[in-house]
Amino acid sequence: MQATLKSKTRFEGVGLHSGKPVRMIVSPASAGYGVWFKRTDIALGDNLVPARWDAVEATPLCTRIVNASGVSVSTIEHVMAALAGCGIHNALIEIDGPEVPILDGSAAPFVDAFLARGVQPQNTPVVALKVNKTVSVETAHGWARLQPAEALTMSFHIDFEDAAIGVQDKRLSLSNGAFVRELCDSRTFCRKADVDYMRANGLALGGTLENAVVVDGAEVLSPGGLRHADEAVRHKMLDALGDLALAGAPILGHYTGHRAGHAMTNQLLRALFRTPGAVSYVECDRARAARLPGVGVARADIPAVA
Repeated sequence: MQATLKSKTRFEGVGLHSGKPVRMIVSPASAGYGVWFKRTDIALGDNLVPARWDAVEATPLCTRIVNASGVSVSTIEHVMAALAGCGIHNALIEIDGPEVPILDGSAAPFVDAFLARGVQPQNTPVVALKVNKTVSVETAHGWARLQPAEALTMSFHIDFEDAAIGVQDKRLSLSNGAFVRELCDSRTFCRKADVDYMRANGLALGGTLENAVVVDGAEVLSPGGLRHADEAVRHKMLDALGDLALAGAPILGHYTGHRAGHAMTNQLLRALFRTPGAVSYVECDRARAARLPGVGVARADIPAVA
């Protein structure tokens, strides 16, 4: 069955790139509604933005969606991953600024709040997107691929010069609450040199050592160090789930990312939908629905975060 939240959930924080305070409310929505953002700071005109792949505007550092009137919301990937990972299909997200709060740099605060409020089943079957043909995209820096599978599974490879990150690989089935247990607490990460460059160019103004893992060569500068030895690749998988959630329905397929990022995952979705016969909509029976992310998760599944 489709699901929504049992009650409204409120968040306050700052935007990672703007550094400005932002308030956000995630509210229940009816079956079939999907996920929409509403810019409450915009009084005139169309202030609703669909959380959908074809509303994504290419950006290198985050995922930003834009409606036909030019109204945008950015850095949506963590809250989208939390909704998908908790099995929430329908929600209205009201926000009083152009950027989702970064909180601790992971999806764990969103997941914790959603599961604390509770998830409400709806009397409507889940329709999933079944990948029928392998589709891939490639750039000079990496590649991404979707191929047929019975549930959402994911493989990711990263390769960074900094020894604190280095080469990391991970493969994971996202069935049975694996996102909540394995990925949701992994924080965004960056190199100190990149932070210095972004700050000099007016970006990452809300970034701190408390809401990102900052590395400098072999050293982890953030207090407390890493939450996982492979936290970086786990976070890339978290981001990928959030970006794949913009497909508008749960995906049944295997995603592979090789040095992939937000823009590449969106290009992959665009390739999927424009390739004849590559994807079809299927109504989930009980067995198929049981393999979707978020089924059977509990608040106790969230890793303890120091």
